[in-house]
Order: sequence, then structure tokens, then C-alpha cells
Amino acid sequence: MNETSFQDLEGNEVCRAEAPRQRRTKFYYVYILQSEIDQKRFYTGFTEDLDSRLKSHNSGQCHHTSKYKPWHIKSAVAFADRRKALDFEEYLKSPSGRAFAKKRL
Repeated sequence: MNETSFQDLEGNEVCRAEAPRQRRTKFYYVYILQSEIDQKRFYTGFTEDLDSRLKSHNSGQCHHTSKYKPWHIKSAVAFADRRKALDFEEYLKSPSGRAFAKKRL
């Protein structure tokens, strides 16, 4: 008997249908951080790994955020399309995008 088969109640070998492998969707994140020491300080960024990126911000590895650490995630948006995520990050860093984030996120 191999890994893809089993025996029925009468001892006959029966093939088991393999479940189709599902592809995991890779996500790209646009996030907004808020400083815990200065609640008026925010940082907007892009990453493929939200948890490790937050750790790098809080460990002081990022020049732009090291002065106001620690940070917490205020908002995060996941995209399946990398280009759309980068475009949204760019928008959030524009004057109208900052106004949108302040009001909606």
C-alpha cells in the first residue's frame, strides 16, 4: 500500500484522491505606524512582511523612525498586486493621501 491509498473494510486497496494544492496568495502591505511616545507622529511604508518590518522599526534599524520609537500599527492594507500597493503607498504620502488617511484610516 502506498501513501496515496488505503484499505476499505474488506481489506481491498483503494486509491485516495489527492487534494489539489492551493497556491497561497502573496500579499503586499501598505501600513501606517503611530509613535507611542508622540501620538502626532506617523510613518507610512510598504512591506511584504508586516511583523518583521514593525520589529525593524522598533529596533531602531530604520533611520526615519528610530527617533520616535516604539511604534504600533495604526492601519494596514493588504494587496495581492505589488504595483497597486506601491501606488497606494505613494498616494498616502501625497498631501491628499495624508488627508485621506487622517480622516479615514
